Amino acid sequence: MKDDNCIFCKLANGDIPTRSIYEDETFRVFLDAAPATKGHALIVPKDHAANLYELPDETAGKALILAKKMAAHMTEKLGCDGFNVVQNNGEIAGQTVFHFHMHLIPRYKDDANMNRFVWNPTSPSDEELDAVQGLLK
Repeated sequence: MKDDNCIFCKLANGDIPTRSIYEDETFRVFLDAAPATKGHALIVPKDHAANLYELPDETAGKALILAKKMAAHMTEKLGCDGFNVVQNNGEIAGQTVFHFHMHLIPRYKDDANMNRFVWNPTSPSDEELDAVQGLLK
């Protein structure tokens, strides 16, 4: 189902033109209008789900399969040196458009964002790790 107030619903369903590189009955893949690197694209489902938590399981599975297919295709065609597949949920995690989408970001040895998408590792104690494991088991 589409949300008439959602920009990504409009983009995914062709109501607003995109630089589409793939489309099927469930998804549209198009180049990001403000790319991190050459070839940065988005996988966007045509039906609205605000985030991963709302996405139907079947669509989630198809999205990852499509990400794998597109990453291989884009790597071959663009000759990139690596690849990020990024999916954010919630504002604090970097989500700015509240329609599930996956970023496909080709990476190049000397790209301007070379050190982005990394974090500083922490050093929790064994007790802290055990406590988190206990919460999540």
